[in-house]
Amino acid sequence: MKASDLPTNGNGRAPTASGRAIVVHPVLRSETDGALRHPESCLDEAVGLALAIDLDVVHAECARVNRPQPSILLGSGTVEHLAQIVEEHEATLVILDHALSPVQQRNLEKALKAKVIDRTGLILEIFGARARTREGMLQVELASLTYQKSRLVRSWTHLERQRGGFGFLGGPGESQLEMDRRLIGDRIVKIKKELDDVRRTRGLHRKARAKVPYPVVALVGYTNAGKSTLFNRLANADVFAKDLLFATLDPTMRQVTLPSGRKVILSDTVGFISDLPHGLVAAFRATLEEVDAADIILHVRDIAHIDTDAQKADVHEVMRDMGIDPDEDERVIEVLNKIDALDAESREAVLAQSQRNPRAVAVSARTGEGIEALDRLLDERMNAHRRVVDLSIDLGDGAALAWLYAKGEVLERRDDDAQAHLHVAIDPADLARFEKRFTVE
Repeated sequence: MKASDLPTNGNGRAPTASGRAIVVHPVLRSETDGALRHPESCLDEAVGLALAIDLDVVHAECARVNRPQPSILLGSGTVEHLAQIVEEHEATLVILDHALSPVQQRNLEKALKAKVIDRTGLILEIFGARARTREGMLQVELASLTYQKSRLVRSWTHLERQRGGFGFLGGPGESQLEMDRRLIGDRIVKIKKELDDVRRTRGLHRKARAKVPYPVVALVGYTNAGKSTLFNRLANADVFAKDLLFATLDPTMRQVTLPSGRKVILSDTVGFISDLPHGLVAAFRATLEEVDAADIILHVRDIAHIDTDAQKADVHEVMRDMGIDPDEDERVIEVLNKIDALDAESREAVLAQSQRNPRAVAVSARTGEGIEALDRLLDERMNAHRRVVDLSIDLGDGAALAWLYAKGEVLERRDDDAQAHLHVAIDPADLARFEKRFTVE
């Protein structure tokens, strides 16, 4: 892929360069058998990740690897080829869209005479640049330190220095490498404690919302599937949304009123992505707990993407790690987004698919098509567990009547001289609160 063929950073212009980079997607024979993803699509995604932090991507290519080398992953011929490209383009960074061991990373840096980072390192760079809230920054730092701790094996000069021992023991003391590893370990312990406080605070917030109570609708999906655009469409909000991988990182919540008048809390979460190590997902557990506690989970899919099925599988894998079975959990609704980007034939097929599946709806968050159908589906789901009861309230008890109109749906009302006789659809939990608070017949 030539530099002139590379995509821009989403605004039609070349990115503001923070470094000249080469992106390489290794295509391992052992990983291509039965693979859902297309190598070119994987390369495009890796280039998109690089553009997300304003790197100047001067070259990108897929590299076939028939027999991975334990020391450098790639074949020796491929490494020589890449070294020439690095020299030609005066690149300072090589991004390998694959997991690298610390030894492989070190050896490639020596061979290519440039800094080398793998897929996880690149994603961590993006997370670090995008985190805004204290919670987001803590989670990014935890993931980054966990990643760094396993990579303190390099032959950097400062790691060979030693400082003297303490007390009367003397001896050579603690090496810089050991000290760095210990300091990172101490910081990880401290961050985990702070994130425990975050989880407790989130738990208190969830309890507070339960008392209101407003149901929670959480958006999940692969990065760049259109979650933030859908969030803005449903909530009339202005959350940053762009054709950019990981355009938003920190979770956002807004109150939304459905067509029936029922209020819900809409929650936008960090996007998922393929090939993330378990430790990185675990670092964002505090954010993902919002999904686990949601009343409805909207799985937003980019249905126009060539790898939409593979992206769906990646999201399902993370959800299962959280204890949510997307195939069996009735809370999960598939939102087939970006139908405006499909050709006529594919569009008809997707619309027919959504009509056959009661847990799916086809939309375009960008144009607004299908949003009314999604709103109706949310209303139906919210009302599915409501009880329909008959209540008689004294006409003078304005507080009780107002409470019922606010929390339930009054289907029918008949007044006599003394009382209002109501036919009401209401959640069992709300009915229990009402009966506890007011005297009813």
